[in-house]
Amino acid sequence: MASHIRTMLTKLFGTPQYRLLIVGLDASGKTSLLYKLKLGENVQVISTIGFNVETITYKNTELTMWDVGGCDKIRPLIRHYFQGTQALICIIDS
Repeated sequence: MASHIRTMLTKLFGTPQYRLLIVGLDASGKTSLLYKLKLGENVQVISTIGFNVETITYKNTELTMWDVGGCDKIRPLIRHYFQGTQALICIIDS
């Protein structure tokens, strides 16, 4: 019954969409997390210069995930990515 209601709501209102921002210091694992969620496996990555954007569909919900580089030159620009963001993932690698 619940699946029928969910199907009807999706047809009426569309797929729910959310924007997530992944931040953290450089080499903390932000890009690794992004591609683990996207592909379901660990991939070899290089340091992000700028940002990576991937869209993941999970349980009929569309998640657009922004992985912003954490190097010193990029860090002051992170504040520009917050507009329109519904969730924040902060990676801390101690």
